[in-house]
Amino acid sequence: MFELFMMGGPLFMGIITIIFIAALVVSVRLALLIFGGASVTSDQLFRQLGYIKSIGLFALVMGVLGQMVGLYSAFAAMEQMEGGVAPQLLAGGLKVSSITTLWGLLSYGITLLIYLILSAVAKSKQA
Repeated sequence: MFELFMMGGPLFMGIITIIFIAALVVSVRLALLIFGGASVTSDQLFRQLGYIKSIGLFALVMGVLGQMVGLYSAFAAMEQMEGGVAPQLLAGGLKVSSITTLWGLLSYGITLLIYLILSAVAKSKQA
């Protein structure tokens, strides 16, 4: 896993990981509010639940941005090469550039799942 992290580029992979951890912290805080029975209005609670989804979406956007930066640098390097570019080199560059997008998608999927679960529990507790 660490090898994939380094191949994807520590800058964007680190940013996405920090965003994902922030989403988990917000999720735990809201789960404690929901399960602890704290006095929070439903409007405030569902607005704060929306933050989980928004933070996860930001992780996805950063993953796509990381892929675009990786593709740009790969194509710039290929442009500088004399002669033709081997298909294996092109495929390798595309594979490596997609790692950040996959990590962003995974982060968004997990945060979306957490959002859906916490929303369902919050709605059932209010009913």
